[in-house]
Amino acid sequence: MFVIIAGGGRTAAQLASILLAENYQVRVIEHRRELLSRLHRELPTEVIYEGLPIDPQVLEGAGIRGAQVLAATTDTDANNLVLCYIAREMFGVPRIIARVNNPGNAWLFDENFHVDVALNQANVLAHLIQEEMSLGDMMTLLKLRRGRYSLVEEKIPPGARAIGVAIEDLGLPDQCVIASIIRGGKVILPRGNTTLEQEDEVLAVTDQDGARCLAELFAPQKA
Repeated sequence: MFVIIAGGGRTAAQLASILLAENYQVRVIEHRRELLSRLHRELPTEVIYEGLPIDPQVLEGAGIRGAQVLAATTDTDANNLVLCYIAREMFGVPRIIARVNNPGNAWLFDENFHVDVALNQANVLAHLIQEEMSLGDMMTLLKLRRGRYSLVEEKIPPGARAIGVAIEDLGLPDQCVIASIIRGGKVILPRGNTTLEQEDEVLAVTDQDGARCLAELFAPQKA
């Protein structure tokens, strides 16, 4: 997969390093001399493309027509929005991700500017805090459908209400589906009559209400 990263700040450099380690093809576009100097110390020279990220000619020279993903990570929201619009309208990039620098501008990062995913650090932190407070030890592994559904994982502790109960009798909402159970190092594909056991690692696809229901069922009972 080929990823264009527009903007050469620390976020971009770290993102590029991670993607390169996963054998992605990456190109970072930056024009500021002080940032280019640091990028050349941290990344392979062939990854770095010098030029103004919002210039269509620069984007084309960097190979955007062959990119599957554009990550707009400049330090200006206006530039990131322009990048997203150009990437889709002019070059047909199928997946566009943008960083929101000012949380007050988050409402602009939508389909009108062709933003598929908006990374708003304030919202991310708020959701993490909410999940930690409401879901206990449950871990969110993956967000699906723009965050409405998630793939979550939790190990059933001693004393949980769900122990010894068949899945069909747990009273789970329709929007919560137990996808698999890892028991003793083996994967079990659950059926309605599958009974949960202590130390089972349960993976479920669920919305927020279903996640709260699972958290209650998997919480250890108080003495």
